[in-house]
Amino acid sequence: MPRKWLLAVAAAGAAAVLAGVPAPAQEKKPDAAKQADLKKRTEEAVERGLEWLKRTQAADGHWDAPGGQYPTSMTALAGMAFLMEGSTLKEGKYSEQVKKAVDWFLAPNRQQPNGLIGDVRNPTESTRYMYGQGFGTMFLACAYGEEEDKDQREKLEKCLKKAVEFICKAQTNKRHRKPEGKEVDIGGWGYVSATDANNFDEGSVTITALQGLRAARNAGIPVPKENIQKATDYLEACTSTDGGVIYSYAGSGGQARGPGHPPITAAAVACAFSAGQYKSDLAKKWITFCKEKIPVAKGRVAHDEYQSYYYAQFVYVLGEDRYLDLFPIKGADGKPKALKDLTEAERAGLLTWSRYKEVMFPYIIDQQDKNGGSWNAGGGYGIGPVFATCVNLTILQLEKGLLPIYQR
Repeated sequence: MPRKWLLAVAAAGAAAVLAGVPAPAQEKKPDAAKQADLKKRTEEAVERGLEWLKRTQAADGHWDAPGGQYPTSMTALAGMAFLMEGSTLKEGKYSEQVKKAVDWFLAPNRQQPNGLIGDVRNPTESTRYMYGQGFGTMFLACAYGEEEDKDQREKLEKCLKKAVEFICKAQTNKRHRKPEGKEVDIGGWGYVSATDANNFDEGSVTITALQGLRAARNAGIPVPKENIQKATDYLEACTSTDGGVIYSYAGSGGQARGPGHPPITAAAVACAFSAGQYKSDLAKKWITFCKEKIPVAKGRVAHDEYQSYYYAQFVYVLGEDRYLDLFPIKGADGKPKALKDLTEAERAGLLTWSRYKEVMFPYIIDQQDKNGGSWNAGGGYGIGPVFATCVNLTILQLEKGLLPIYQR
């Protein structure tokens, strides 16, 4: 769908929790001055971040982590940040950066007959190419969805169809018995294909691959339903008794043993929402787990950016009242209460985008290098400023709602 059309719709439609964070009384009007200041600070932070990405793009169009690591993933995430700003392959302030990134993906020396879009000549990608496959497919699908040039669309369509085919063939395959006794085929993804990794699966890569497939489907690229269903059943099979998603089905012996991982669980919610599964019991389990386990704006934690990237996505989809729809609060008459009728204490327990934004946006902005415009990665895993900058730019631009993969 052309970006101009989306912008026109956005313009026509414009007039988008945390334990321990006080909720404003429902009847009180928002502090307009405070909101205006946060809006201004957010816009300035986004501009600084995008300009930093623009300056650090390599001549051939790619980005990478320190030491040349993970160029496919970094380029895809940086490209997404520019698409979220409103730029496309043909128009916008950063159209040149988007075009260079897409051309890098489509370069003849990167095209592989089997649809793999990572570069296995890079040591970091040869052992973890499925991350790049998922992120790369997501970026190219979003660019394709906005492309109007016939020749470029054909190139992107061909690349995307092969990329989707590769993801589907790389999926693991196992039989899982559900608690009620029914057996189903489940399939996740590992760092490399199932063939290359002896059918090993891992939660975070599964989410990345699944979101790539979702973006491709949103853009009109055929995606087999059975692969999506196997992945959905995989995530259900990986849900522990505490409501969180474990690291690996294979590693648990098929029993979902051990505590759930908050970052992977947040990612699972984001994927469920992108599939339209807003009220499933499984999504509700995951949301409850995340609300209890994930601190917001409380300092750096392991897998900080990855967790924030997906957590923000699903809280944005929750908006202001969807959490209450999922977890209704009943009044004295036994009927669900409306948002306006909640007490202050009841509102304090809701998970809403406005309250997340109120605490998280200033926290993100304060962490930015005001001179350069980048963010440094936390969590101690040394993935570098490109990843951290792309994640924070994604969070700060969610309200623009221009890309289907991030929309409510």
